[in-house]
Amino acid sequence: MTQGEIAEEMGASRPTVNAYLADARARGIVNIAISSEHMRSVTLARALEDQFGLESCLVVPSHGGARSLIDRVGHAAAGILPMMVHSGDTLAITWGRTMLSMAQAARLDGLRDVTVVQATGGTTAKIPYSPESCATRLADNIGARCVPISAPAVVSSAQARDMLVQEPVIAEQLNFLSRLDRVVFGVSSLRPNSTIHSSGFFDSALQQHDFYVSAVGSLAGQFMDAQGAPVTGPLSDRFIGLSLDDLRRVPSRMLVAAGVDKVQPILASLRGGYVTTLVIDSDTAAGILRTLDVRLSRYISSSRDRPETNPDEAAGSPSRNLVKKFLNDPRDVVNEAMEGALTAFPGHIMAIDDSVRAIGARTLRPQGKVGVVIGGGAGHEPAFLGFVGQGLADAVAVGNVFASPPPDRILTCTRFADQGAGVLYIYGNYTGDVMNFDMASDLAAAEGINVRTIRTTDDVASSGFEDRDARRGTAGNVFVFKVAGAASARMELLAEVERLARKANAACHTIGVALEPCSMPETRRPSFVLGAQDLEFGVGVHGEPGVQRQKLLAADRIVDDVCDQLFTAMNLCADQRVAILINSLGGTPMIELMVLNRRLQQRLSACGAQAHMTLMGHYCTSLDMVGASITLMALDEELVTLLDAPCDGFAWTRA
Repeated sequence: MTQGEIAEEMGASRPTVNAYLADARARGIVNIAISSEHMRSVTLARALEDQFGLESCLVVPSHGGARSLIDRVGHAAAGILPMMVHSGDTLAITWGRTMLSMAQAARLDGLRDVTVVQATGGTTAKIPYSPESCATRLADNIGARCVPISAPAVVSSAQARDMLVQEPVIAEQLNFLSRLDRVVFGVSSLRPNSTIHSSGFFDSALQQHDFYVSAVGSLAGQFMDAQGAPVTGPLSDRFIGLSLDDLRRVPSRMLVAAGVDKVQPILASLRGGYVTTLVIDSDTAAGILRTLDVRLSRYISSSRDRPETNPDEAAGSPSRNLVKKFLNDPRDVVNEAMEGALTAFPGHIMAIDDSVRAIGARTLRPQGKVGVVIGGGAGHEPAFLGFVGQGLADAVAVGNVFASPPPDRILTCTRFADQGAGVLYIYGNYTGDVMNFDMASDLAAAEGINVRTIRTTDDVASSGFEDRDARRGTAGNVFVFKVAGAASARMELLAEVERLARKANAACHTIGVALEPCSMPETRRPSFVLGAQDLEFGVGVHGEPGVQRQKLLAADRIVDDVCDQLFTAMNLCADQRVAILINSLGGTPMIELMVLNRRLQQRLSACGAQAHMTLMGHYCTSLDMVGASITLMALDEELVTLLDAPCDGFAWTRA
């Protein structure tokens, strides 16, 4: 850990930690030393990363320890897997001694929907490190599904291959190789004692006819020359498995190898662009760099050894005090915004009784239709007024920023929406909203209007499954509005509209993540403080922090964390149809939402779920918060029909 991380863990300052460390060294409690062998390994790794543009490289000392070199390298690769493999991934593994060692040492906990695929067809069963053995062992140890290839790696003829790959079972298995996220592979030299010979894979008679005279090694059962280009020969049309071209297309590719006899085939693999992560031993790494005539001295004092400057602590870096906004008087922002919306969308919405905060749908409301009234504080635009219109809500009551509308305004909307069949209130589960909508319901009852109420509770992060009623209502509101509006539009009775809306709410599950806080119009200051390398997990939509602060991760890893919780909360299973809402919390652009959707769709595919509908964009925001929420709604035929029904609000139109 860095001194800063230790200080944070202890609740102390960095100077205090520094003083403790100095005192401990003076007392002889702490000694600091650098192992020359490990330092050499770090230097070799950085040189290889630099030479070949690798994402990462781990070099294991070639000497020392009771375990064999293959086991040490295999165990080192197994240690990288938790950083490499994530929930929903499809991972292929080749075969060989090093692969089996890695598979035996691999352990991954807490992942969902991981699939391990055998990268090639089978080899002789006489060896313990066959493709079947490596894939099965890895899948068992990491709790993954295993997909075998039910065919030999090399068959007797090209015609036999063509027939086999068209068999439905084998074709389905091979299809997994076209959608890999990760691949872990070894490489074989062509020496007589190499695995390519001992496996019975390679007929030595072929070498005698010079078919593979230019080959320096074998990668995933295929031969390559010194530059990594495939070498064609009699086996090329008889091979079943992951091709070298397809291997290069896999996003993350880890080569694990040890032994100086592997210098040329590893170098060919690097030159051919097959490797993003390399795990290797130090003697072999040094042999590769000597072949390239690379001098290590330039890497020993590399600037990469120096700690990076924390942007939060950079001397003289400006701090954000006030956030710039398009405002006149902040106290007028809600009224002015509603006036702007009413003039922008006159075909959809209108003011009720000249109140810019009681807004009705500009559409026919036939006698006997159940009215749907929604509402909440401003600052969530286009929620809630964007979901007023044909097939959606009939009216919306708007409060101050992040504040509930008052009861009299809700009552105004209730009178507007009532067509003699009763009115359904739908709003988020917040104390102010509950109090004011309940008061409005009592006032409406005194006027003879039958009112039912639904409080949306889709925010998974805010409360556990056992206390669903305590959850907050967030972006999942949107789906509930749509279902209730569709049921009302087809003239269902109040009790039925209520039932369907409750069903929709129970089917919705949301988690929000923030990278930057929002800022209120009145203060123009961030609503909470968030470090440059932090994110808030489980945020609401009122500018509050999340339920957990985490270190900033890559987009795919953030989506994985969200999916793991959502999938568990909704008990997502294969063949389940879902509706998706990827919602900007205000400051996140569409391009980033599309990146989130890419990974979300991969995760859904990995568990066999089907996306029936995907919405992306600004739906329920938190002013200018930089962040996003993901909502999944479990669907059945009844809910699908209602979601697919026509609607016409300025934030959601469906023909």
